Amino acid sequence: MEEIINYPKHLAIIMDGNGRWAKKQGMMRIFGHESAMKAVRETVEYCVENHISYLTLYAFSTENWNRPAIEVNALMELLIKFLKKESKSLNENNIRLKTIGRLDHFPKKAKETLLETIDKLKDNTGITLTLALGYGAREELSTAVKNIAEAVKNGLISTENINESVINSYLYTSDLPDVDLLIRTSGEYRISNFLLWQIAYSELYFTDVLWPDFNKNHLNEAILNYQKRERRFGKTSEQLR
Repeated sequence: MEEIINYPKHLAIIMDGNGRWAKKQGMMRIFGHESAMKAVRETVEYCVENHISYLTLYAFSTENWNRPAIEVNALMELLIKFLKKESKSLNENNIRLKTIGRLDHFPKKAKETLLETIDKLKDNTGITLTLALGYGAREELSTAVKNIAEAVKNGLISTENINESVINSYLYTSDLPDVDLLIRTSGEYRISNFLLWQIAYSELYFTDVLWPDFNKNHLNEAILNYQKRERRFGKTSEQLR
């Protein structure tokens, strides 16, 4: 692999293409989701090996509840299977696990397994792996607005003091830095309601590779591409130099 000097601190991935991958194999969609676990494992390993501090994976959106019940149920079982199978490895690699989104509608067993795993790994100090589950950026922002309005009503905040920092403190990701690099697999060119606030100045990278086929080499290509970009954050090239 070509040497990389500048790694993103926070990498986020929209893991897309499982269904199409399965269809190509003549299998049901859930087979694609099961096969995608290898890509998750390789991505986590890469982040550990290269000291990428934060990895956020879009695992299940608020809109995904609209999928057929048989697929949703299979995804919940797959989440439980993943957590139980990978818990030991995550712990051995000093990985902290967290989740963003709403777990209200999650089956009891899936929710309990997730929270138990998060608690088991809470004292780890390596990379932070965040699973976006029952997550939607518009819902996140709506919830933040409601909570800020309630705080104003109760005299905890004045409207004059509401700024980006205050808004950020009410988001699910309040303890995470903004995303440096957002990757979406499968050839789709959209954000799909993912981390809309947090990617304001992120670099975006789209690849035609379907998620189950995504591996360390593909991730390395994405990060090499990221390394060659000039992140100006509203400034000019001359100012940066």
